[in-house]
Amino acid sequence: MSEQEKTVSPEHEFLGVGKSAAYGLQHVLTMYGGIIAPPLIVGTAAGLSGMEIGLLIAAALFVGGLATILQTAGVKYVGARLPLVQGVSFAGVATMVAIVTTGGGLQAVYGAVIVSGLIGFFLAPYFSRIIRFFPPVVTGCVITIIGLSLLPVAVRWMMGGNKNAENWGSAENVSLALMTLAIVILLNLSRNATVRRLSILLSVVLGSIIAGLIGFGDFSKVADGAWLQFPSFFAFGMPTFELTAILSMLIVTLVIMTETTADIIAVGEIVGTKVDADRISDGLRADMLSSAAAPIFGSFMQSAFAQNVGLVAITGVKSRFVVTAGGIILVVLGLLPIMGRLIASIPVPVLGGAGLVLFGTVAASGIRTLAKIDYNEQKNLIIVATSIAAGMVPIIDHSFYADFPKWVQTFFHSGISSTCLMAILLNILFNHLNWFQPKSLANAEPVVDSHH
Repeated sequence: MSEQEKTVSPEHEFLGVGKSAAYGLQHVLTMYGGIIAPPLIVGTAAGLSGMEIGLLIAAALFVGGLATILQTAGVKYVGARLPLVQGVSFAGVATMVAIVTTGGGLQAVYGAVIVSGLIGFFLAPYFSRIIRFFPPVVTGCVITIIGLSLLPVAVRWMMGGNKNAENWGSAENVSLALMTLAIVILLNLSRNATVRRLSILLSVVLGSIIAGLIGFGDFSKVADGAWLQFPSFFAFGMPTFELTAILSMLIVTLVIMTETTADIIAVGEIVGTKVDADRISDGLRADMLSSAAAPIFGSFMQSAFAQNVGLVAITGVKSRFVVTAGGIILVVLGLLPIMGRLIASIPVPVLGGAGLVLFGTVAASGIRTLAKIDYNEQKNLIIVATSIAAGMVPIIDHSFYADFPKWVQTFFHSGISSTCLMAILLNILFNHLNWFQPKSLANAEPVVDSHH
């Protein structure tokens, strides 16, 4: 029996109900700000009332929970069975706002999500074959840029959430964030492994308590409104199917599939488990199936959350059942708006202080992968330098591609997809198209290999 236990891959280890629930809640707190932002933005653009936006947020939590359970628990051919949290993708926000504001309304958004989700589901096994173009020189770049692209989110949280927020960038906001960061660091100095692993959750709880005691943050409206509410089917009307909306959303789908592939590879690297084309295909099917079903409950396109990949790296908790527990918590939050209101009341700078460590950890995981590469070979240096630089362009300036066609803006708005595409193309150019290499170099390579 002990022999069998030794062969169990880390992601399949069950830690018990109590630990799984605690670590699962930590995952929920990490991605909560990210999952409620898209419905908030799209709902506001659609001119919905506060109550209706509340329904969109509840639907996002409910569907995100179901999608997470499907991705982590998995059924045959669907679900990567890795510690990946699913939620509403930010990649589609600009496109959905464009559809909503040009007369299509939410119904056209839902129709486009259903069709593109189903197309993505059937594309998954073909899309997953790009795994052979993901050696460490590519995966290292992608994992690094996932972390770097999330850092501006943490900085915005530290400053107050968004520029319209009260006291945006105030010394009070930043100080609260830095205090939370200090708590994370102090907890990680503990000799107790459980305290270190729960450092993000504990720092957010302690930071919120301290914020409440000094009059920072408002928990007074937590009890207002319904305590229990089941998501309605097609609450915003039946979907409509408009060709231009569907084509726009298809481009978003390719971006999401690229990012999810990168996240699956990243979490596989961190967990230390095998990720092959079949596993990526199963993960993408879960992603796309949950996306196609999301509009039934009033939600949008789903994708894997990169910030939670960072949590796996920093805590060392690799069990997929922990994330399944997080999915169950998300479903409960979707059914219990009061719990959603409680978590929504956590001061954003508190999340920012914890997020700085989390997202930085993702970048550090990428740098660790890049450290395995031989930089004496000029081509590796060029691939890494150019790919990371290309990914930083949209992070540094969101308007860089503003005068390009819409499909270019959609794909390259994300630093992750920019780096992914650049790294894959350069890797093919330098390592797969041998006619670009000098003959002497091509002939020398087998000699080096035989030496090993």
